Amino acid sequence: SRLANTFQMLLERGFPRGLTADVHIWATLSRIIRGYALATALALPVGIVIGASPFLDRASSPVITLARSVATISLLPLAVAWFGVGEQTRVFLITYACFWIILTSVVDAVKGVNVQYVRAAQTLGASQRQIFFQVMLPASLPRIFAGMRVALGVAFLVIVAVEMIGTVRGLGALIMEARTFYRSDVAVVGMIFIAIIGFALSKILDVLERVLLPWASSLDEVER
Repeated sequence: SRLANTFQMLLERGFPRGLTADVHIWATLSRIIRGYALATALALPVGIVIGASPFLDRASSPVITLARSVATISLLPLAVAWFGVGEQTRVFLITYACFWIILTSVVDAVKGVNVQYVRAAQTLGASQRQIFFQVMLPASLPRIFAGMRVALGVAFLVIVAVEMIGTVRGLGALIMEARTFYRSDVAVVGMIFIAIIGFALSKILDVLERVLLPWASSLDEVER
């Protein structure tokens, strides 16, 4: 009952007063979408190029491993020095965290395409463009989507941390303010909001995967 009352309070009056739940939700959601979309847009073409070239794969592997091993939150002081305490810093950190995860999944997906598929397409007279768009890309998408799901979860971990510094808008900032004023009920409701947003975005990815990979859904149904 206390959480229900807190939920109503956040919708009507807000916490801190004047910053209602929709303000916090939209701030967090917009940051995640911008950072995640930018990471995806950068990682897809770069990963495809690296995965298709054994030389680039060997050359970039140490760099990717090192960059992926750096804790994103440890870059916060540098990001603040470069971009200041603002939206650019938060979007940059989300982009950084998601980029390396998606890039790794794209590279592995392209490398993992069965070579017999490519040879069969070549035997049938397919051009390089047709082989890429009709063979390699569809075969890579399931593993790419798996990496994108992992990256989405990491985006939520990062956003909560970066919103605890230098802002009062966002669900991370809401939880931080709740901690300061010993309002555990507000903190729990903030966590529930984060869980709901994460669930909704994950379902959107599922729908997108079913649209782009109808044949994969059919195979899953047959296996069941």
